[in-house]
Amino acid sequence: MSFVFQLAPTPSVPVLGQAERFPVRRIYCVGRNYEEHAKEMGFTGREPPFFFLKPADALVVVNEDETGQMAYPSLTQNFHHEIELVVAIGTGGRNIKAADAEKHIYGYAVGLDMTRRDLQNDMKKQGRPWCIGKAFDESAPIGPITPKALAGDVNHADIDVSVNGAVRQSSNVSKLIWNVAETIEHLSSAWELQAGDLIYTGTPEGVAAVVAGDVLVGKVAGLGTLTVKVNPAK
Repeated sequence: MSFVFQLAPTPSVPVLGQAERFPVRRIYCVGRNYEEHAKEMGFTGREPPFFFLKPADALVVVNEDETGQMAYPSLTQNFHHEIELVVAIGTGGRNIKAADAEKHIYGYAVGLDMTRRDLQNDMKKQGRPWCIGKAFDESAPIGPITPKALAGDVNHADIDVSVNGAVRQSSNVSKLIWNVAETIEHLSSAWELQAGDLIYTGTPEGVAAVVAGDVLVGKVAGLGTLTVKVNPAK
């Protein structure tokens, strides 16, 4: 088979302890999945989960013990960090039950769902899709994937992000409104999950703006550290 132009390389993420990389098919994100974050965004309660997507080439892949580089994006004056536990799917399926979700997970990683908050808010007011606020270039930094067997108890792991050494977000994965297994159940009822899918599971309270020159350090206990520097706009 031939194409009219050369295909771009498949986005992929390194796997701790392995030479092989994890090829990425899709990025699913869960909105407002920590109660305190839902409140700071003007919502309350355990609403049904909802999802949005980012393109796979929005990833900023950061190797272990390195600092990733991310440009301040265009069109925004309010660029926010959102620290998240990322679930890497190794075995696909449709209508997966929460009780069976664990066997579909390959591993976990630390991720940032970067957001052009002013643009997202404008879209909300107009009842339009959030894509311009969420699915832009370099909007999904991610660290290496830790295989499930080496990740420890991620469902009760501390999660936090600091900016220039000051903690901005700090919580625990156990505070997810919809836990990882429940999220997979809901998500797989709407889309058929496949190997290579990533799920950004939601962010706790404390989201705030960053500017060029800031250094973000995100952590999920047991998964290492994700360090990213915000560079001036291209």
